This record gives sequence, C-alpha cells and structure tokens, in this order.
Amino acid sequence: MKILKATYLTNRFFGIAIFIVVVFILSFLISPLLAVGQLLFGLALFFSITDLWMLFGNDAVSAHRLLPEKLSNGDENLVKIYLSNKYPFQAYFILIDELPEQFQKRDFGLRRRLKKGERSELHYSLKPVKRGRYKFGALNVFASTQIGFVKRRYQFNEDAELPVYPSFIQMKKFEFLAISNYLTEYGIKKIRRLGHNMEFEQIKDYVQGDDYRTVNWQATARKSQLMVNSFQDERSQQVYCVIDKGRVMQLPFEGMSLLDYSINAALALSNIALKKSDKAGLITYQHKIGTIVPASSRPRQMHLISEALYSQKTAWKESNYGMLFSFIRHKINQRSLMLLFTNFESIAAVKRQLPFLLKMAANHLLVCVIFKNTELSELASEKVETIEGIYVKTIAEKFEFEKKQIVKELKNYGIQSLLTTPQDLTVNSINKYLELKARGLV
Repeated sequence: MKILKATYLTNRFFGIAIFIVVVFILSFLISPLLAVGQLLFGLALFFSITDLWMLFGNDAVSAHRLLPEKLSNGDENLVKIYLSNKYPFQAYFILIDELPEQFQKRDFGLRRRLKKGERSELHYSLKPVKRGRYKFGALNVFASTQIGFVKRRYQFNEDAELPVYPSFIQMKKFEFLAISNYLTEYGIKKIRRLGHNMEFEQIKDYVQGDDYRTVNWQATARKSQLMVNSFQDERSQQVYCVIDKGRVMQLPFEGMSLLDYSINAALALSNIALKKSDKAGLITYQHKIGTIVPASSRPRQMHLISEALYSQKTAWKESNYGMLFSFIRHKINQRSLMLLFTNFESIAAVKRQLPFLLKMAANHLLVCVIFKNTELSELASEKVETIEGIYVKTIAEKFEFEKKQIVKELKNYGIQSLLTTPQDLTVNSINKYLELKARGLV
C-alpha cells in the first residue's frame, strides 16, 4: 500500500500504453499487427517492472529545506534546498515545495538531473506582500530513471512557520549606503551642526583658530605642546514616523497596501535617523491612537520599532486627526520632525483635517507624505481615440491635478509635504529627512 501511494505513472507511460492499444485495435483489420502489439506489451511490462525495481529497491534520496529566520516584506527572500542522489545511477528529480497559501502558487516546481552520489543545492525566491505568519508544508521529491515510465514520490516532513517582518532587507541596504557614504546617490548627505553642547569627544593638537578656553593644561604639560579638548556638536533631534492605519491606507499597489509601503519606509528611515545620531520614534493611529514607541537612541530602539511595526493592522475605519493632535500636544513636548504617512484623494479631504494639521505644524516640523496614484498617471498619459477613452483620460487627469493641488494647498499654509509613488517612498522619505537636516529645519 505504501508503494502504491508513492507510485506515479508518467506521460511517457500513458503515451506508450495508448500506442499499444491502437496497435491492438488495428490488429482486427491487419492480423500481423497482433504479434507486434503483444511484443510491445511485453516490452512495456518488462521496462515498467524494471523501472519500479530500480526506484523502490531502497530509499536513495534525501532533501532538506533551509529557511531564513524571518522573511522580509516586499523583498525577494532566498530559500535553499539541498538534494542528494544516493541511487547507483543517474536520476531525474522534480521538487515540489508546499509553499504558504499566501503566495497562491499552483505551478511551482524545480527540476534537476543528478549523477550517482551527487549532491546539489537548489534555490528559489519568495516575495511576500503581507506581514504575518507563513506556514510551509512538506517537501516533495519525485524521482525517475532514464526509462521514465514511473516516478517515485519522496515526502520529507519539513513543516515550518515563519514571520514576515517589515522590509529589513531594504533597511540594511540603506544602512550600508549610509555607512559607506553612498547615500549621495539617493539624496543629500550634508548634516547641519546646531551648536556647542560641551560634550567631550577627544584631546587633539592645538591648531591656529582653536578656542584658547579649551586648552587642556595637564595634557599640554605631558606632551610639552599645546593640547585642546575637542567637543562634539549637538545633533540629536527627535524624528517620529506617524503612520495612518485608516481605510485610506489600504489601497493596493503591486500587491502591497499603502500601509505596508509606509511601514517599510518607516523602518528604513528610523534606522537612518539613529545612524545620524537622532532619536527615532513611532506613532500609529486610525479612529484611535495605536502603538507608541517614544523617540530614543538607545541600542534596542530599532528592535522595539521593528516589533511594533510587525503587528500593525487596520480596523478599516476613518482616521481621527483630532485625537492624533491631542495626543501629540500632551505627550510630545520637545519640537520634533514628524513624517505623517497618510493619503488624501481630494482638496475637500485635506480641508477637513487642515485645522489639526496646522496645530501640529505650529509646535513641530510636520511633513505630510502623500501617495501618487500610478495607475491614474498611466491613464492620464495614454493616447486615446474613442469618446470613452477621452472621458476616462479626462477624469484621470483631474485626479492627478488634484493631487498636485493638495501639495500646493499644504505649502500655502506652511506645511511641508512629499508627493511620491509607493515604490519610491523609502528613498524619497530619506531624501526629505536629509534635506531638512541640511537646510537646518530640524
């Protein structure tokens, strides 16, 4: 019974079987074909039994899946599989991995030919578009010989469950660029120095122009030359990523929601802010205040922000900007840079929330991050020839123009804004942050 469950007949087997049946049918009209049909039937039976004996003589295949500890949302994540052929002959393999249901892949399969005793590494990539828990099932390997009449299925219990976190791959990429001074390819590198906070950094040789009040007389006596204390300039500012979790942020682009794009951008931006000696924090809200991570530069801050972003969900309700303003007013006393990840589709929507945005901008440097609708932009740029096409293009141009009007309206009231496509959100957000630091606004 176990052998029957692991046995699968191939297309080659069925093709030859159909051919033999046709020969037997024709033998009623052409009698010499009967002997040909019997010969073919005998050969097919012999090769089938031989094929079964070669495949089921012993367990000669091993496979193991190697998964990362967690998956990065919106990125290609590499999965490795190690496959070994222990048969005393060359064999052909089809590997089918039982992927998490979130990927909805029904045609997944890897093929490999291995020589006797050969071990191979197979790999493929997965791109999740939602955060959460992803369950992997068994690993199925179908082995066949050069005869190719039968396949034997090996099933390895490789069940696993992985969390999908906000894009830590993207975060590490921008962290590397910042460390290696390649961020200039994406934005501004210059950082303003705010003043002298008398925080000791090092002792150095005196050079003309140094403040004589910083002379270190003890070090001067030891070195027999003038030595001065060097102090580190103050740079630490509070940077909050404020993420709207309301229903307007559930609009999908390339499989991911605006909320997930914002979460990925917030993670990368917080990491860059910490690398730039600022304090990073997080606020989420919708009809009520959600998660709060107070701004800090402590070593565990990125871990706290990452864990907080991983668990964010929406209640599909209208966002309450009045409650957001009230919370910020009473809980955040120090002037901070606040990047508000939200989305307004019309001037009317902006004007409803404008009183609260103005009050927040009065005490903090507020940047409203708004999303372009890339599909509407494509419709607006298309060439049309029909009346229906002209109508659709006109509506698309109207909405695209209104987005630009929203940015202009916010600027008129002195509120910083950023209009970006979801795909470029992370890069543009980091650029905006670096630009504001360079201009001395934060």
